[in-house]
Parts: sequence; C-alpha cells; structure tokens
Amino acid sequence: MITETGRVVGIEDKALWVETIRRSTCGSCAAQKGCGQGLMNKATDGRRNQLRVLLGSQSADAFHLDDEVEISIPERALITGAMMVYLLPLLSMIAGMALASQYASSDGVAAVGALLGFVLGMVFVRLHAMYIQNKPAFQASVVAKYTPTTVDSLAISATLYSE
Repeated sequence: MITETGRVVGIEDKALWVETIRRSTCGSCAAQKGCGQGLMNKATDGRRNQLRVLLGSQSADAFHLDDEVEISIPERALITGAMMVYLLPLLSMIAGMALASQYASSDGVAAVGALLGFVLGMVFVRLHAMYIQNKPAFQASVVAKYTPTTVDSLAISATLYSE
C-alpha cells in the first residue's frame, strides 16, 4: 500500500475529496542532475492535487472540512491505472493506423485511422474509470483521521526535540 496525508476539501456520502501536496523525492537520489524526472519535479513540486477517496466502513459524519487524514492506494491499482491511461490509447492508436492502412495505401487515411484509434482508446479509458469508480480494490481509501490533539502534540514534541 502507498500512503499519503492530505486535507479534506469535500465530503460525499461514501467518499471524501482530499487535497494532497506533491513533494519531490529527488533530493535523496544519486542521479539528481542527470535525470529528466528531476527537471519535471522541479516544475511541479508543491502543486496541490485533489482526489476522491472512498470511506469504506467509516461514516462521512465523522469527517469535517480541513480534517487531516491519511489515505492509501493499493500498488495494483496504481500499476493498472498507469497501464490503462498510457498503454491502452497507444495500442488502440497503432491498431487503428494498421487497420486503416490495410484498406487504403494513403498516409492520410492511416493518420485518420490512428486518430480514431486514439480517441477510441480514450473512450475505453473513460468507461473503465466509470466502471471502477466505487470499487475499493482500485480506489484510494481513508486509513486514519488525525485529531487536532494528535497533530498539536506531534508539533510540540517536534519543537522540543529540535531545540
């Protein structure tokens, strides 16, 4: 499970909208200056992301706006999601191009076939997203809620240890 902390910005019956802040981990990597990912992280470091998080067996009444929560997402969901978003449109674009070029030898027809295949792949991605929207195996879920006393005591203890 991959975990992250965030702040509640919206509440639904069976889910929360949680805002997280993207942080770069490039400071601990040995290939800091020779990596393209490091350049991308510098441009987007600190950007706020909002995502829908399922509550599971917890009640929405237990949460309020601006509560700090810990969320988790299964690794399987992350890998499956990446494959669906990146690989499916690419493969459908190649298939559309190959299919169009079988029936016409023009490059323009092959390009239109590739475009139609890409659009069809994106439609399948959207349909898959709607299908798994409330399936816990593919969604982020709330692990814990931080109470104000817990956060305050952690801040106080961190201040005491740093002095």
